[in-house]
Amino acid sequence: MRRLALAGLILVCLASPALALTVLNRGNGAEVKSLDPHFIDGINESSVDGDMLVGLLTVDAGGRPIPGAATSWSTSPDGLTWTFHLRKHVWSDGRPVTADDFVFAWRRLLDPKTGASYAYNLWVVKNAHAISQGKLKPEALGVRAVDDATLIVTLEHPAAYLPELLTHDTAYPLPRHVVTAKGNAWSRPGNFVGNGAYVPKEWVVNDHITLVKNPRFYDAAHVRIDVVNYFPTDDSQSGLRRFRVHALDTQTPIPLTQIDWLRRTMPEALHLTPFLGLSYISINLRRPPLDDIRLRRALNLALDRETLTDKVLRLGEAPAYTMVPPGVANYPGSGGLAFRKLPFAERLAKARWLMNQMGYGPDNHLHLVYETYDEPNNKRIAAVFQAMMRAIYVDIDIIAVEAGVHGRNMTSGNYDLGAASWFADFNDASNFLDLLRSDAGNNYGRYDNPAYDRLLDSAQREPDARKRAQLLVKAERMALDDYVWIPMRFRITQNLVQPYVKGWVDNPRDMHRSRWLWLQR
Repeated sequence: MRRLALAGLILVCLASPALALTVLNRGNGAEVKSLDPHFIDGINESSVDGDMLVGLLTVDAGGRPIPGAATSWSTSPDGLTWTFHLRKHVWSDGRPVTADDFVFAWRRLLDPKTGASYAYNLWVVKNAHAISQGKLKPEALGVRAVDDATLIVTLEHPAAYLPELLTHDTAYPLPRHVVTAKGNAWSRPGNFVGNGAYVPKEWVVNDHITLVKNPRFYDAAHVRIDVVNYFPTDDSQSGLRRFRVHALDTQTPIPLTQIDWLRRTMPEALHLTPFLGLSYISINLRRPPLDDIRLRRALNLALDRETLTDKVLRLGEAPAYTMVPPGVANYPGSGGLAFRKLPFAERLAKARWLMNQMGYGPDNHLHLVYETYDEPNNKRIAAVFQAMMRAIYVDIDIIAVEAGVHGRNMTSGNYDLGAASWFADFNDASNFLDLLRSDAGNNYGRYDNPAYDRLLDSAQREPDARKRAQLLVKAERMALDDYVWIPMRFRITQNLVQPYVKGWVDNPRDMHRSRWLWLQR
């Protein structure tokens, strides 16, 4: 009922010259967990927050870093000290954005009391890791406001990817005066104060989030969309139906069962582009018998990735035998899972032999639970996985739950096998490999290997790019040999965009801020 009422209001606005508004309706996949950047970790949530907040750097229409809250910056010769000069701009309530707002936000993110699962994304900053571990106070963080317009950031080690990293949600500033007054309720519509192109007007859970243009945004003169509605559309079939009748101007994901029809009938609206993303099955290493490497190896062997990507999904995605996608900058690749060159029949035979060694066979099946999102595409993939595992005497029970519930179960370790995906925050192999650090918030399976952590630490301290890459290769090789995940496929974007939506630029990070879009019907 509320959605129909909102749609009616939009139609009235469009029909009345006095109230003419340009409205963009976006199908955004799963419902978001929060509007607070410290409590989100999904690309659907990042899309919303990226319309409302701007970090020191932001992204252009093609997902590339450009000046944001900072207009310029400089780096010390050793690459450890970065000085950012902030533009003169204000929060949506008119208060000035200051360097201290960044200091406050980053300390809050890293404070263990906040419980931000994504805090490790800023461990590149001096003392950040120790703060997350509770060994140092947040005030020890290597970030300092020299004055209202100057921020100095000191790093643990040189990081050429820092400009990309600073476009991420975890690096956004927060309005200190509002967060201090409202606590975690600061991010609710009515309380929310941002420095981006939009502010939230309304959030009806599981229905829509409405953003309206922020007239105080520093580049408001070039923002052409007045209202952005984000709709949760994890049911891709329903999303496609709404897209076809123009109730949605953009939609993600697409129903994979319709890919041939979409290619044939809507090629101008279909946007399939390779980007730095991996889909994998997370294994809960703390649940017997999944703590047995023989079982994890057997599960990996029995997954026919080529059949999944080429015959079932047919998107053009590549089967995944590594954790780091191809095309990542300054990374030669680890070669992948040891069995990748074996014919599938031989892989299956090895998997069955391993299961026999563990006492399983035709008369004694292993029962496991696979949890996935309550969404047609993911349920279809789960069914394919279930069928493949029967060949090695593993009976899979599939549980499909709402995305927020699934995220909580994964984070808390309440699962056997779980659907997972990762999309690069910045173009570096460490962004994928850091997921398996023993104390990383997104290390769902609780992989705990001190040797692996030491390799990543050594790589971060290594100034020579070639030597650093080799250390990262060794780390990936170690995790692959431990069979900590079941890599499935390297992702391709799944976007439907109406031809009248202009300014949409396909890019490897799949970032499409509403401020760059306009409608030309």
